[in-house]
Amino acid sequence: MTRTLVLGGARSGKSAYAERLAVESGKEVVYIATATPGDAEMAARIAHHRAGRAPEWTTVEEPLALGNQLLRWSSPERLILVDCLTLWLSNLLFSGGKEYPDVGEITLPALFHEQQDMLASALTKCASDIVLVSNEVGLGVMPMGAVSRCFMDEQGRLNQSVAAICDRAVFVAAGLPLVLKGSPC
Repeated sequence: MTRTLVLGGARSGKSAYAERLAVESGKEVVYIATATPGDAEMAARIAHHRAGRAPEWTTVEEPLALGNQLLRWSSPERLILVDCLTLWLSNLLFSGGKEYPDVGEITLPALFHEQQDMLASALTKCASDIVLVSNEVGLGVMPMGAVSRCFMDEQGRLNQSVAAICDRAVFVAAGLPLVLKGSPC
């Protein structure tokens, strides 16, 4: 079993690269989608991603309990593709249903850390090959607003912790993969 983290910026080609890895594996693919359609624009993005998936893939929509789904679908005959950790983290951040202040300390909901711990545990126990897609958000300008800065910090921490567990980490820019850790894919 191989765990691969695919990082990149928005529209970098990371999802297409991850999907290519899934196809090339020759295994049964379970696609865990973390996005939720909060508005028409996001619903259109989700529809675009759905249309690009192979029809024989099993799609599981899971906005919060990602670790549980990894264990549920765990099998050596499968590759599990998770797209994406960034939306999952955002879902966790806003899972408490509260509004965050523009300035000051951000208190994260209990589910935020519980689910991240569950993901880390599941990544070490899952018997499937796993490909995880995540945005690298730390290459740009420091965002305005406390919640945006908190999200950027937490996304960076999540990427680091997942990369430490994974066998491979690949950065995708302009559709081109750069292997950061492990063997070339």
